[in-house]
Amino acid sequence: MRGAMLCARRLGGLRARLGARQVSTSWSPVGAAFNVRPQGRRLDLFGERQGLFGVPALRAPEGFRVAQERALRRTEQLVARACSLPPGPQTVLLFDELSDALCRVADLADFVRIAHPEAAFREAAEEACRSIGTAVEKLNTNVELYQSLQKLLADERLANSLDPETRRVAELFLFDFEISGIHLDNDKRRRAVDLNVKILDLSSTFLMGTNLPVKAEKHLLPERVWHHFEVAGDHVVVDGLRAEAPDDLVREAAYKIFLYPNAGQLKCLEELLSNRDLLAKLVGYESFSHRALQGTMARSPETVMQFLEKLSDKLSERTMKDFEMMRGMKMKLNPQNSAVVHESEGLLGYIYCDFFQRADKPHQDCHFTIRGGRVREDGSYQLPVVVLMLNLPQPSRDSPTLLTPGMMENLFHEMGHAMHSMLGRTRYQHVTGTRCPTDFAEVPSILMEYFAADYRVMQQFARHYQTGQSLPRSMVSRLCESKKVCAAADMQLQVFYAALDQLYHGPHPRGRCTTDVLRATQERFYGLPYVPGTAWQLRFSHLVGYGAKYYSYLMSRAVASMVWRECFLQDPFNRAAGERYRREMLAHGGGKEPLLMVEGMLQKRPSIDDFVNALVCDLDLDAESFLADSE
Repeated sequence: MRGAMLCARRLGGLRARLGARQVSTSWSPVGAAFNVRPQGRRLDLFGERQGLFGVPALRAPEGFRVAQERALRRTEQLVARACSLPPGPQTVLLFDELSDALCRVADLADFVRIAHPEAAFREAAEEACRSIGTAVEKLNTNVELYQSLQKLLADERLANSLDPETRRVAELFLFDFEISGIHLDNDKRRRAVDLNVKILDLSSTFLMGTNLPVKAEKHLLPERVWHHFEVAGDHVVVDGLRAEAPDDLVREAAYKIFLYPNAGQLKCLEELLSNRDLLAKLVGYESFSHRALQGTMARSPETVMQFLEKLSDKLSERTMKDFEMMRGMKMKLNPQNSAVVHESEGLLGYIYCDFFQRADKPHQDCHFTIRGGRVREDGSYQLPVVVLMLNLPQPSRDSPTLLTPGMMENLFHEMGHAMHSMLGRTRYQHVTGTRCPTDFAEVPSILMEYFAADYRVMQQFARHYQTGQSLPRSMVSRLCESKKVCAAADMQLQVFYAALDQLYHGPHPRGRCTTDVLRATQERFYGLPYVPGTAWQLRFSHLVGYGAKYYSYLMSRAVASMVWRECFLQDPFNRAAGERYRREMLAHGGGKEPLLMVEGMLQKRPSIDDFVNALVCDLDLDAESFLADSE
């Protein structure tokens, strides 16, 4: 839980027990999991009989209030103990236990508010998230609690007696206090709490607005495209961009209607950015971006912009070629229009697999942390609990669930996050698994995408569901080559998004509205012209969860590329390389500085040019690199 105790994420349904019996490369357990059919009325997916995830209080929505009140009472007891005991290693253990008590409720509620099929559960979980979040922000400005930790680190003898992981966790807790304004006077601390609560509310409102459908009068659209949208009386309802629609008129209509500026959403975004800036300046930072990037691999907005500008320059020529190819294709199509297992360690944790589509389920694939791993007071290990949430089609009477290449890649990606949680063995849950700097958190998941594209890996499980024939090598080759089509343009788009995010969270006042900033940034970092009368930024939901950190995806991909080439390109099943990967990177969660983990894995500290070159080299990666001789 970052932000003196901030929680990590994500959840689902069918529980997969992670044991220590066998290592299998057949992937038959995965196939079996995909093809499980609901029995009776439906699976007890959300623990109706025994409570969500075995928590008896959560048999009903009202249980969230019971759980949060219990957590808050426990929090009061732990705060009192932390403030009364003399400083020592026990101080850090108490802080971690405090974090764990809050995260156990907040992490679970974070998933349930998104994914539970019943509105009453979703609403109760939403309120629990808000209640715990408010409590966290108040704890972040508790002077007595802060001083109990400060005394520990200020005493050189005591600080030097701490092992490296304990000292880093203590420093992370202290850092969370400091970026929350603990050094301010009483009035300013209260102001900081108020700003944090307001930012939470604005973030929630903005996120809801990014997905709201838009109504347009039918007569404004050609009649032939009406059937592509929901029709409500004299209006059509546009709920997305329809980017996959083969009819370019449908795509154009959806783009202009769905992205039409909404005054309320525009005001919400301006207030969110303004309040983030006010908070950052109140606690002593030049901008929100400077505050957000503390402790990351990038460390400063200046480094991020240097990375983005160098990458953009390298991509420029390739991107223009991609755009020319797109124009040519468009002219042809429309010529009139310009269980994770370990042999010796035993049970590693639990993965709940919520794989299949259902009514009202969010259309997103993601990983949620429900319970972080940590060493308990009695020396036993609290096993991690996570959820993989996908949106796979249900199996039919005639065939099992069949995965498209995109579905398979998403499964591998989310499994990378789960591996990070399962294979980490941190002492403190505050830094367990994916609870690490954002620009490092995506490395394990993106690395798994390289495995998903490797023929040697695919042939272990990808077979025709009727004949059992392995996926032909030529088909894998074509698939790898197809991913290179417009890859530069796609990467350039990510650079544009990341640069826009940095500028929105840079020094205020900007002197321009968010749409003007969007227009100028698009001209500088993308190449395709801005479409007048649109406000894409109002649908940019990542501004909430990835504020000032959207660049993280690109930086993580660069690290993943370097790790793949260095350790797994020659042999994706190399056990020694896998153990080294776990030892140097996965095992530490956020308990070690990310650049130190990367340096340990690569045997050198990468420069900005190394990051840029790794991404550009990926664009030239020959399909045969993934088709190494495996006969």
